[in-house]
Amino acid sequence: MFWINWDVPSFEKSQGIAVMHLVLKTVAQAKRMIVIVTGFTILAVGIAMIVLPGPAVVVIPIGLAILATEFVWARKLLVTVKERIARMRKGSR
Repeated sequence: MFWINWDVPSFEKSQGIAVMHLVLKTVAQAKRMIVIVTGFTILAVGIAMIVLPGPAVVVIPIGLAILATEFVWARKLLVTVKERIARMRKGSR
């Protein structure tokens, strides 16, 4: 984090605050991008595991859970997947 010298003229103060806001906004966007890329990568690996050997039933919900932190559609799909898994465990379809 950088420090703002408050003993400067008003214009420079507002410019420093604008720069700080821009830096914080950029950091938030970078975190969001990391979450999105990670979630879609794990989801794609899980989908590939449907035909390839691997625990697709475990990996797909993990990818959806990561994406659900950013997207409403992923949250809704995650609820649907959880319900289907619960029904499969009970033996009824």
